[in-house]
Order: sequence, then C-alpha cells, then structure tokens
Amino acid sequence: MRILITNDDGIYASGVLPLVKWAQTKGEVIVVAPKVEQSAKSHGIEIHKSFEAKQVDLFPGVTALAVDSTPADCVRLAILGLKMEIDLVISGINRGLNIGRDIMYSGTVSAVFEAGNLGVNAMAVSTSPAYYEAAAENMDKIWDYFVRYDLFKKNSMYNVNIPTGGSDEFRVTRQGGNYYSDRFQPEENDMYMPCGIDVFAPCASKEFDTDAVLVDKVISVMPLTLDRTDLALYRTLKEENL
Repeated sequence: MRILITNDDGIYASGVLPLVKWAQTKGEVIVVAPKVEQSAKSHGIEIHKSFEAKQVDLFPGVTALAVDSTPADCVRLAILGLKMEIDLVISGINRGLNIGRDIMYSGTVSAVFEAGNLGVNAMAVSTSPAYYEAAAENMDKIWDYFVRYDLFKKNSMYNVNIPTGGSDEFRVTRQGGNYYSDRFQPEENDMYMPCGIDVFAPCASKEFDTDAVLVDKVISVMPLTLDRTDLALYRTLKEENL
C-alpha cells in the first residue's frame, strides 16, 4: 500500500513524523505537504500561477515534497501532476479539532475531499491542541476499527477526530453545528483582527461529532460526501414538478 501524508499545519509540523513512522508499518510512505501553514484555507487551489514543490530531507527512506500551496493542491500535484499511484491519503494529524461546521474552513478535511474527488481513499485525523503531541498513539486502534468494519469499501472519505486523552470507544457521527465563531477586533489603519470565541452548546443527541468529541470524549468517525445537494429538498421540489 502506498500512503500519501499531507496536512495543513505545514510539512515541518510536529505531528508529521509520528504519523510517518506509524504509516511505515502499513506500507510505503510519501509526504507531500505545504511548505508553510495553510490552516483554514479550505479547498483553495492555485490556478493562476506556478508554485514550488521542492524535495526535502524529512525522514530516512521517505520521499517528501514541500509545496508552496494548499493541502488540496498537495493532493492534486501528487496524483495529477506527479502521477503518483496512491492507495490512501491521510491528512493530519491536525493540531486542532475539525468538527461541526468547521469542516467548511478546514484545509485538513479539504485534502480528503480532493483525494475522494480523484478516486483515492482518504481520512482526515485531527485532535485538540492539548493532545496533539500524543495523538499518533491512537492510529493503530483507528486503523483496526477501519479494517474491522471494512469502512473504505463502504465510503472513500472519512473525518476522524480524537478527544483529548484519546479513547478506546468509537462513534459513527454526522456533522454538528458551530462550536466556535469570531469577533473582529478593530486596529489602527483600518485593520481588523479575527479572534475566535467558543459558541459550542451541547445537545441531547449523541449523533453529532461535536458532542461525541467534546462531551462524551469518544473518537468520532464521520463519513463524508462530495455531493452538496440538499437531497430532501431536491426530492420535494421534484415531486412538485419543479
């Protein structure tokens, strides 16, 4: 198995090497990750100018490219540009959760969407900053869970989030709501600084990824889809012959 590792924290982020070492137990590892941090860049890609992709010495026996663009572009370059044959993309381990509507902004998750768009199985793996350094210790149990339930035969894209402290319990979830927002602090010279604020409100349901990770402290496994159609409304409108 050929495993492509990317992220949005940058190729030299401290979560990369533990993930590389773990992935080497499963197959050949290639790293194609942003040259600098690309957090919250969503699914942005570069279409107007060239960008650098430079081979770097990251880990013995591992081909690694530092790409001066987004996580989605890292996947596009590897598969479409460099014609790499990839069996699995792992995006992460991200320093910060990607749950609820945060996935709209996530460069980590967008790399998974790009892989799925190109027909390659992929998972995003994220955790809270408090657990970031230790999160790779959960990869064996995460992998065993995927293998035990044959998840990649059921869907090609997943978003995995690990609670602080890790967990031995898993829950298949769906996307929750907002758990943070922003206020904008005015500064001199017509400048504004976005400042994140916590807006998470627990709910009674156990099906949301937000509550699974933040309240129940279990590992959330959420299947993703590329189709953004509101299917319920689509069917209703078709029934009305619109």
